Amino acid sequence: MSAYFEVLTNERGTQRRNRKWPDELKAEIVAETLRPGATVNEVAARHRLQANQVSAWRRMTRDGRLVLPAPDDAIEFVSLMVAPPETPADTGPIAGCSVEIAVGAVTVRLEPGASAERIASLVRALA
Repeated sequence: MSAYFEVLTNERGTQRRNRKWPDELKAEIVAETLRPGATVNEVAARHRLQANQVSAWRRMTRDGRLVLPAPDDAIEFVSLMVAPPETPADTGPIAGCSVEIAVGAVTVRLEPGASAERIASLVRALA
């Protein structure tokens, strides 16, 4: 992880210990505190920050003023409704009905009368 460090001097030419942190780096540091087992104190110490500074950035995140990076292992949930099975009168394809499979932002529409094998192969491919 890259760090950004800036040394400012005051009128007397002595150094002040002010650092300017880009929002992207702040967000990465806050994201570290959200990992399982991580504490604000240890993350702050690793980046040579005060814990209250990291806590202030966490508040900024909660208020929507700082956007966290997308996690590497993003998990998406899909709602599933379970109903008792219905026994169809005919097990063959139903004429005039089309199948639509939606996964995230992608929607796959199959032709009317698609076979169960075709539908199953698409579901396996999307999984």
